[in-house]
Amino acid sequence: QVQLVESGGGLVQAGGSLRLSCAASGRTFSSYAMGWFRQAPGKEREFVAVIRWSGGSTYYVDSVKGRFTISRDNAKNTMYLQMNSLKPEDTAVYYCAAKNKWSSLKSQYEYDYWGQGTQVTVSS
Repeated sequence: QVQLVESGGGLVQAGGSLRLSCAASGRTFSSYAMGWFRQAPGKEREFVAVIRWSGGSTYYVDSVKGRFTISRDNAKNTMYLQMNSLKPEDTAVYYCAAKNKWSSLKSQYEYDYWGQGTQVTVSS
């Protein structure tokens, strides 16, 4: 089993920054893909970014490219999402997730483990 715990959400003005963290425990993650998803009120959960635990390859949804950066600290078993130039449309509950294959990275249904979510609110 894998346990994921997010932190770092909050309220920020448009143009501001936040850094989300996802602490992972329970298993080794050398072959895992770790991702961030978000869900705004009344909308489907959508893919944001993913990182390959071994090697560090990354992939982003177009709407956050150049503004968000996903990274991981292997020693701490922690993944991060640095969010800059935040916009009101980034407001959502952000979830971290894990899967044990580097494939089907954008589909929430392919992820095996999920955190509880952290709220990000961007005011205009």
